[in-house]
Amino acid sequence: MSEHWKTRVTAVKVPEVAPGDACMVMIYPPGPLMGKRFPLDEPVVYIGRGQDCEIQVDLDSVSRQHARVRSRGDVITVEDLKSTNGTYVNERQVKRASLEHGDLVQIGNTIFKFLHGGNVEADYHEAIYRMTIIDGLTGAHNKRFLMDYLEREVARCVRYRRPVSLVMFDLDHFKKINDRHGHLTGDHVLRELTRRVHARIRREELIARYGGEEFVVVLPEAGHRGALEFAEQLRQLVAAEPVEFEGDVIPVTISVGVSTIDGEPIEISNFLRLADENLYRAKHSGRNCVIG
Repeated sequence: MSEHWKTRVTAVKVPEVAPGDACMVMIYPPGPLMGKRFPLDEPVVYIGRGQDCEIQVDLDSVSRQHARVRSRGDVITVEDLKSTNGTYVNERQVKRASLEHGDLVQIGNTIFKFLHGGNVEADYHEAIYRMTIIDGLTGAHNKRFLMDYLEREVARCVRYRRPVSLVMFDLDHFKKINDRHGHLTGDHVLRELTRRVHARIRREELIARYGGEEFVVVLPEAGHRGALEFAEQLRQLVAAEPVEFEGDVIPVTISVGVSTIDGEPIEISNFLRLADENLYRAKHSGRNCVIG
């Protein structure tokens, strides 16, 4: 489990946004700049680590002058400036690309949402709201939303004497993936893992990013046996197919811990702790297994 990625609850200041203004909104990573709006009100705006950049991102994964955004009337393009880690639009590496409203632009490990058009103000406020409940990298719900969701589900479980289960899983050897292939590849692995799980869960179930490479799936109305079966299906789903990114083929596996309550009251922290303890046992039992 990651020791470096920590969930932060960030207070986001919401400035006035003039309708029609083009801007970039930082949606990842969590921190003091998350939610900041960068207006694209000059013909050329540079993005990079250097102090001469209009959009300065002080991260090692970002080159000194990483990319530039050009505005020519209603046409706005982003161009990579031979950066070390490349520039991505909607997860596709680009040398130069026109931007459309809602596009996600990744500069190193930083993700911006591009907003442009007559509804910029409403879309900006919607983006700010999503930051309070959604992890900007993976699209899974964040820890803050998970805790609120669990409070409601456990209360309902106790009221109606119904079960609810937690499936907590962690990518095996994720640090080695980052060290060997780089953090951009690691980010892609996390996104692909989330997509696979999203495709498997039902509407009433929830996946949330709990930590760096640690996720939780909440299974309302699922007893312990059903949760163990789901966890094993999830483990097989992840292990069945490697993740491919920019020519690299990366085998991935997960370790999984399961906990279930069946109508009895419990503190949310203790419910999560039970799943985390089983996950810890899975990690120390050879990984790529389920314990519950």
